[in-house]
Amino acid sequence: MSEFNSELPQRTAGPYTRSRPLPPYRGILAVDAKDFTGRPSIEHEVVSRAVPELLRTALAKAGLRELWDGRLFPNSTGDGYILGFDPAHMPFVIHPLLLILQDVLTDFNVLSHGVVPIRLRASLHIGPLPETGDEFSGNGKARNDTHRLLDSRPVKAVLASHRENITHVAAILSDHCYEEAVASGYTGRHPDHFVEVAATVEGKPFSQRAWIYVPHPSGPLHEAPSDADDPQEVVRETIGTTASDGARAPRTRNSAPNGNINTGTVHGGQSVSNHHVAGDHVEGNKAGRVRGFQGDQVRGDKYQGRQ
Repeated sequence: MSEFNSELPQRTAGPYTRSRPLPPYRGILAVDAKDFTGRPSIEHEVVSRAVPELLRTALAKAGLRELWDGRLFPNSTGDGYILGFDPAHMPFVIHPLLLILQDVLTDFNVLSHGVVPIRLRASLHIGPLPETGDEFSGNGKARNDTHRLLDSRPVKAVLASHRENITHVAAILSDHCYEEAVASGYTGRHPDHFVEVAATVEGKPFSQRAWIYVPHPSGPLHEAPSDADDPQEVVRETIGTTASDGARAPRTRNSAPNGNINTGTVHGGQSVSNHHVAGDHVEGNKAGRVRGFQGDQVRGDKYQGRQ
């Protein structure tokens, strides 16, 4: 009996019973393939094998091969992959890695001839996690939150609303990750590239402030309604395109509590009727074309900012 008991896991003191040192802080990167469960079963193994290989290739191209070679608590989730790393590298994982991962996926999807195109959601977080070197390594709230962010509504909505032939990567950063790596100025991307969102997961008691980043956007980035008491209000925020002189155009916010929003291209006349509004109310110039979100125009080295 004593020999049997010696093989059982030893119970540690429960939470709140005594003080103990925090585990080391880790950077956490998780990726997940869009619409994996909707694919034919014959493609599942192909995607499961391709995702970590694509991530490894992008890390190498970004000069971060050491993160792959020394990855902590790596794990395939079937439709994705997760790994831990020294959080000092987080600015480089945000940029240029995510942009390079977009390029790697673009090349892969072109060469795949439409057989198994892959688009990835990515989540980034920083938090204390233990590294025990076995299959139970890296478990904790920080890892759970990373997966919740990956499954959250805002980042899923981005890939759903952006063009599948252009936008292959959509990332969501935890607020802690954003504050430490982006707002502090360590990442080679201006904070204007990031959009604040409320990250919630359907059917889960999870809600956190987070930040969306899309390396190559081709659609709108949405915010929650600014007036929670008025469910008819729609607020859309898009990142302006870069002007010809290199200056960044201002963000535009369109709100129509009881009216209409037209963000497409308008040719010829237009007739609008609404039982809440008698006629059109126009401020500024209505002439010309109105186009939706077109992303950033990049000049020079698109990987600029990586030290």
